[in-house]
Amino acid sequence: MSEKTKTDHADGRRALDSAQTNSAAANLTTRNPADAAFWDERYEHSVTPWDLAKVPDAFAAFASKLAPCPVLIPGCGSAYEAHWLAQAGWPVRAIDFSAQAVDAARRQLGEHAGVVELADFFTYEPPLAPQWIYERAFLCAIPNALWPDYARRVAALLPAGGLLAGFFLLGATPGGPPFGIERAQIDALFAPSFELIDDAPVDESLPVFGGRERWLTWRRT
Repeated sequence: MSEKTKTDHADGRRALDSAQTNSAAANLTTRNPADAAFWDERYEHSVTPWDLAKVPDAFAAFASKLAPCPVLIPGCGSAYEAHWLAQAGWPVRAIDFSAQAVDAARRQLGEHAGVVELADFFTYEPPLAPQWIYERAFLCAIPNALWPDYARRVAALLPAGGLLAGFFLLGATPGGPPFGIERAQIDALFAPSFELIDDAPVDESLPVFGGRERWLTWRRT
């Protein structure tokens, strides 16, 4: 690993953990957000400043306008939204590559725990054909070197007319996670396969995101 990469990972840990400066955060040791251990440790110590602890209003408002359809949630964390969908009868799969996150999600979902899987989004083959991929703090959790892979994967999983919709963190962030993305970057990332059909402000942005989230809806072309 290069010295720059080491520095970036250290900066990333500080950027995320600064939102929760308790004694548990001070004792965290893992530095690479591309490793599941980074996220496992934060769930183990309850250092999860990205966790709203409920279903976001913007999500519920968006879903209420759609007919139930298959949904995939990558980087699902505690998966409150998956619980909401499953209770409402939607076909849904929620995945995370952190075993600790998956355990937290399964506890949250109770009788619907089976919709949560331990998996790597970049190689995962869902048992359903998603019509909506829900983005919530996943793109901003992965290093920007993986963003082109993310764009290719969502394009491969969605059919024409399918939706990539959710929360996107706009504006570059020193270090990270969260890794914010400039508007020109995100447009260039998705333009080859998607059309932006909605761009709305977010009212419930957590401090770790600094009020820079937007609800974006991209339609697969």
